[in-house]
Amino acid sequence: MSRGIKGIQVHSFDVFIAVGVVVAFKSREDHRKQIELEEARKAGLAPAELDEDGKEINPHIPQYMSSAPWYLNAERPSLKHQRKWKSDPNYTKSWYDRGAKIGQADKYRKGACQNCGAMSHDIKSCMERPRKVGAKYTNKHIAPDEKVETFELDYDGKRDRWNGYDASSYALVIERYESRDEARRKFLKEQQLKKLEGKNNNQNGEDGVSEEDEEEAEDEDDLRVDEAKVDESKQMDFAKVEKRVRTTGGGSTGTVRNLRIREDTAKYLLNLDVNSAHYDPKTRSMREDPLPDADPNEKFYAGDNRYRNSGQAMEFKQLNIHAWEAFDKGQDIHMQAAPSQAELLYKNYKVIKENLKSHTKDTILEKYGNAASEEAIPRELLLGQSEREVEYDRAGRIIKGQETTLPRSKYEEDVYVNNHTCVWGSWWKDHQWGYRCCQQLTRNSYCTGAAGIEAAEAASDLMKANIARKEAAGEMPPPAEEKRPATWGTDIPEDLVLDEKLLAEALKKEDARRKEERDERKRKYNVRWNDEVTAEDMEAYRMKKVHHDDPMKEFLN
Repeated sequence: MSRGIKGIQVHSFDVFIAVGVVVAFKSREDHRKQIELEEARKAGLAPAELDEDGKEINPHIPQYMSSAPWYLNAERPSLKHQRKWKSDPNYTKSWYDRGAKIGQADKYRKGACQNCGAMSHDIKSCMERPRKVGAKYTNKHIAPDEKVETFELDYDGKRDRWNGYDASSYALVIERYESRDEARRKFLKEQQLKKLEGKNNNQNGEDGVSEEDEEEAEDEDDLRVDEAKVDESKQMDFAKVEKRVRTTGGGSTGTVRNLRIREDTAKYLLNLDVNSAHYDPKTRSMREDPLPDADPNEKFYAGDNRYRNSGQAMEFKQLNIHAWEAFDKGQDIHMQAAPSQAELLYKNYKVIKENLKSHTKDTILEKYGNAASEEAIPRELLLGQSEREVEYDRAGRIIKGQETTLPRSKYEEDVYVNNHTCVWGSWWKDHQWGYRCCQQLTRNSYCTGAAGIEAAEAASDLMKANIARKEAAGEMPPPAEEKRPATWGTDIPEDLVLDEKLLAEALKKEDARRKEERDERKRKYNVRWNDEVTAEDMEAYRMKKVHHDDPMKEFLN
């Protein structure tokens, strides 16, 4: 916005700068953060704001009182504009020097007191005993002059009840009370000694107690002063509730008379350091510990956070959190509307959680064992020490110093079934595996032991004897001729002759074809097919073909 005044263009922003006021506009977010900070300061959750002198500003002071006028050009918040700027140098808070003397004359002076001879007062104000003949006439025993001071006290000095009080004089009061307590303790001790002497004198066989002894005991009980009971009697009206009438709002209100025992030190007086725990006078709260370095066993108060983070407060906090999380997950639960329901659901949740935790723990212990069990460790492990040096590499493998142990198989080992004492594969005969204990070649068969071995040997001997008898009698059948199957599925013709050179070339071609199948990236773009298959090609294919039941197939190629 601008205005033209006699051809001169004047901007409103220039006017604000000229008077020294810079308007700081705040966004909605900044304004919200400022309000939240003020609320936190009022609640005692944030430290109070400091003024120019480093003093704390009470957050409950209204803004119209804490904000300085614009013409003071205050850069930081301060309360200087609420204080008296100019102080009178004549005002003082000092007090009279009691009993001080400034000098003593040898003879009477004109204008001095006629009674004592001091110049600081006249005869009407003299506090000395009236003499029979005054110092004016005797010129002897002239009293010294008192120190006379005149103060112009300020507002606080005129109304200070304890101004000029000597704190050392209170030591006399303490000494009087201590002497009284000492006399009381001494009297009680004497009474106890008298009582013990009386009991010792009466231990001459008398079982009964005389009436005089009972009266003396009653008198001693009356004389005994129990300080704890006295303190309790002083505190009897601690929680007394009285009716207070004619209040500001009318009617009567029930109020607690005392908020704490007067012997207890207020929490804000435990540590007078300005940088210690913050105390909020409105809510009477002190979150932090005012004496963090003190002995915990001697602490009476350790901050409000100690009670908030211990005892039933934590249980109530966990109950609220559980109710919020359950409501977010879809359960119809509300802590304030149905507290009994929320507490019951929380108890059930803790029981289920504990059962699940114990079940998981039992499952893990059952599977992996418990290394922290109470079973005694074997003596071999406790005393199995040696001076053998073992060297490891970066990966944790043993380089030297210890024999490498073979890893165990993932399959079950040393499992004996069907009464066998050896595992399957411990016996080898005629290209077949078997059991060494009974020399059987059938897997999962029942073990027959040494009797089975003898029976097998007898059967083998009998079969050999029968074969020898038939050979001797000439009854052996003619040996069967080995038939070579043809490459195309029929018997090989007798007149088939394979060329060795062509067979070698066919084997090379077959190898190249298989290599090309394994790596398709080497296959050419233009592929030529040849439908003519020779006997050498078929023989090479049959020789290179992999038989899945061949136990040596892994070693081919």
